[in-house]
Amino acid sequence: MRLIRGIHNLRDRHRGCVATIGNFDGVHQGHQRILDQVIAEARHRGLKATVMLFEPQPQEFFAPQQAPARLMSLRDKLIALREAGVDQVLCVRFDERFRSLTAEAFVKSLLVDGLGVEYLVVGDDFRFGCGRDGDFAYLQQAGEQFGFAVTDTATCQIHGERVSSTRVRAALNAGDFALAETLLGRPFAISGRVRHGDKIGRTLDLPTVNLALKRLHSPLAGVFAVTVTGAGLTDQAGAANMGDRPTVNGTENRLEVHLLDYSDAGAGQDSLYGKHLTVAFRHYVRAEEKFADLDQLKTAIWQDVQAVRDYFEKTGSSKTGL
Repeated sequence: MRLIRGIHNLRDRHRGCVATIGNFDGVHQGHQRILDQVIAEARHRGLKATVMLFEPQPQEFFAPQQAPARLMSLRDKLIALREAGVDQVLCVRFDERFRSLTAEAFVKSLLVDGLGVEYLVVGDDFRFGCGRDGDFAYLQQAGEQFGFAVTDTATCQIHGERVSSTRVRAALNAGDFALAETLLGRPFAISGRVRHGDKIGRTLDLPTVNLALKRLHSPLAGVFAVTVTGAGLTDQAGAANMGDRPTVNGTENRLEVHLLDYSDAGAGQDSLYGKHLTVAFRHYVRAEEKFADLDQLKTAIWQDVQAVRDYFEKTGSSKTGL
């Protein structure tokens, strides 16, 4: 899959495509149906299946503090799009200059001159252009003028309700990981590179791997049973804390995972520094709390670890040293 970083990097070789436009946060089942439609049409026409997305996402640009938590980093989103069969992704920088484009300029500069779109798939509620003056009807008119077809997407429903990123967030917030997995088509997971932390876990006899969360808001907070994959691990059981660690006056949102009974030729979790891991969330244990001191925190964490062990013993869905 080819990644085109910004409108200024569009070249003739990128032209001629079947395209869709959106945030694709989570690349959930609804998104996957759209991608299937785009890819099938692209293969039929002998064109490139293309996704246009935005960084930052529009809501993050207009109201960063109120923007919904991302389900997926850009890196993981691109991996999911590649695995779905997308040929190229145009990642548009959403800034003041782009925001000021009129609907007419958007169509002419991006869809016609930039990508040479021959077939466009968007939702019938899609709005674009400065003042959101462009809509589905406008695209249909522009398509007739410039020679590209425009079609909308069928609503994807599961359990009688529309699949959306908002619904996935609601499922996560309720601790319903089974529903989130159904909506996403895979377990909800967060990926990142292991970095050095504060080493507080070692003083509690509970070393952790620490993943920085490069996002303003997180869709989850609390303590969870998780499985970890990457760097030679496959569904390794762990107890995870997601949050800002109030007991130790933490100042950043962080994902910390204690891997149950893990060792790597005696090196333990130190061997994972710098490695890229994927943490899949399986079960909600409790909310994050602020304890009076480290002794109380240690007691609570050991209880969490036991709760996680009990969960995995019951389900048998991970690799542990049990």
